[in-house]
Amino acid sequence: MTSTLELAARYGDSIIELRRALHMVPEYDLELPKTQALILAALEGLDLEITLGKELSSVTAVLRGGAGPGPVVLLRGDMDALPVTERVDVAYKSTHPGLMHACGHDLHVAGLVGAVKILHEMRDQLAGDVVFMFQPGEETTGGAPIMIREGLLEIAGRRVDSAYCLHVQSAGDPLGMWSSKAGPLMAAADQLSVRVVGEGAHGSEPFNGKDPIPVLCEIVVALQTMVTRQFDVFDPVVLTVGKIAGGTKENIIPDDAFFDATVRSFSAESRAKMQVAAPRLVEGIAAAHGLTAEVEYRVGYPVTVNDEKEYVFARQAIVDLFGTDQYRERAHAECGAEDMSYVLNEVPGAYVNLSACGAPVPADAADNHSPLADFDDSVLPNAAALLAELAVRRLARG
Repeated sequence: MTSTLELAARYGDSIIELRRALHMVPEYDLELPKTQALILAALEGLDLEITLGKELSSVTAVLRGGAGPGPVVLLRGDMDALPVTERVDVAYKSTHPGLMHACGHDLHVAGLVGAVKILHEMRDQLAGDVVFMFQPGEETTGGAPIMIREGLLEIAGRRVDSAYCLHVQSAGDPLGMWSSKAGPLMAAADQLSVRVVGEGAHGSEPFNGKDPIPVLCEIVVALQTMVTRQFDVFDPVVLTVGKIAGGTKENIIPDDAFFDATVRSFSAESRAKMQVAAPRLVEGIAAAHGLTAEVEYRVGYPVTVNDEKEYVFARQAIVDLFGTDQYRERAHAECGAEDMSYVLNEVPGAYVNLSACGAPVPADAADNHSPLADFDDSVLPNAAALLAELAVRRLARG
């Protein structure tokens, strides 16, 4: 039987061409009609059961294995771009002003299309079914939970048994290097919004009002201290205040002041504790100064967790295909977040990274989300081969 690597080489040029077409028409959030159309055109003529999303422009395709029924494996590729103005000078540069595939999702889509084509050629030998998840909205509102709500995990007629995906990097590791780790891989991401309510006055007479600005500043500093004193350093929480607003003029004490923060955590315990501790501290400091605080704590993406068994399985597939020198075990989890976490909360699976950094010094290259992020799409055959290989091996495992 022809190997996944051999088939990936056969489709290499076509999926690179698809990636560049996708790169030219980046789309944002949940509605990605041009991206969806390119995916459907690439899948045309294949023996697939295709379902389009109702609340978003997703594409879900089911490939039936000829040696089943057996397990159901899900492979995912996210589709959406970022509100970034591209500064990479390539022939296939974005034609949509203010939008760019700065996180490499165009490579994810093309790699997944490659995996579809590889597995389609191997379908008679597949001991089960494969679900291909083309997902919008990873960077924004979270397309994964919407697709789950629309029946993604049961789309094959029985529940998905394992799920896998990859993410490319534009910096950090040499070209073609794979990496991941078992357990928590990426953080949960929540949002904390605070309004400190005081009483306006003239700036020359602060004692005649209730100034919210110094209270707000005290709260920001106290939150950083709280994180270091109430949370285990080996189960970390990262809180960053990214936005502060208040006032209209230097000599006017405003009625209120605001800030927004992101809160990252790596365990359900620390996440739950933070949801109680942060509002308590904010409200307490405001009250100590005779002011009030309005606190909104919004729960976002959960922790992305690699199942131990599935991680070992995926790592072995990488090593077998590409060699031990092409794999790096990550020492720590990342503080970034991912909505693939919703899928991995439901079914065991593995999330791996692949370097698409062609720069001579990867540490100096522009990272994902930068307007200068430059992805070398020569890694696409390897991406397609790995996704297909994971499906083949998992179905054979039974």
